[in-house]
Amino acid sequence: MNRIVAALIAGFIAIMLLSSTVFVVDQRKYAIVFALGEVKDVISEPGLYFKLPPPFQNVIYLDKRILTLDTPEPERFITAEKKNILVDAYVKWRIVNPKTYFRSFGGDESRARNRMSQIVKAALNDEITKRTVREVISGERGKVMQAIKAKVAAEAEAIGVGIVDVRLKRVDYVEQINNSVYERMKSERVRVANELRSTGSADSEKIRADADKQRTVILAEAYREAEKIRGEGDAKASQVYAEAFGKNPEFYKFYRSLEAYRATFKDKGDVMVVDPSSEFFKYFKGNGTAAPSKK
Repeated sequence: MNRIVAALIAGFIAIMLLSSTVFVVDQRKYAIVFALGEVKDVISEPGLYFKLPPPFQNVIYLDKRILTLDTPEPERFITAEKKNILVDAYVKWRIVNPKTYFRSFGGDESRARNRMSQIVKAALNDEITKRTVREVISGERGKVMQAIKAKVAAEAEAIGVGIVDVRLKRVDYVEQINNSVYERMKSERVRVANELRSTGSADSEKIRADADKQRTVILAEAYREAEKIRGEGDAKASQVYAEAFGKNPEFYKFYRSLEAYRATFKDKGDVMVVDPSSEFFKYFKGNGTAAPSKK
């Protein structure tokens, strides 16, 4: 019985010793084998590996994937013209030298992120202070990101980190400058609106004056043409009258007397006091001869 128990204990110890010497490396990880804080080996290929049992050798794992470092909140920087802007950036990075990375941070990713944040902030400050707001926001944004990436990559190489990409997510004014820019833009829009309104008013007056001029010219030409036609008609009528009345002067006198009667007796209330034997009532008599004179 004692032999069976001893055999079981020995088997258990053997299994424990064997399990402590075997480790598996995932394809997404680096494995660093170290002894008493000194790195003995770095394994980057996935598979099953062996080592000495603790405390002779230990293994820690580092992430091999591309990681993202996001600024927790926008950082404030001063541009070349001494204006404050807020910059929100992110960095894509990965561990390229596990041994250097382990020696720098002991495998603590939070320490590595803090160090990366400091490097990125310093690079942003170096590049933004050399440029104007316009250059940072639009004019040279691509150049700014490339310059920041180069600076960060040079610093990160010393801690075993490779920089994949650096991007500026958002570049904005601080609140006070935002208000100032808004007021300036508003004033500019008002100025442009007033200028357009003034130009439109001037064009309107010009068009109205031109229309009035054309109206006056058209009316004058129409009046002149009307007077010309009226004059030609009157002349033609006078000619016809002259020819007609020249053939029978007595009929002309009769016609003119009828017109005079019509004009005189147009209103029933009109009253005239004249001599019935006057020349005016000549054609009221039967043969149309003048009345005899009284002696």
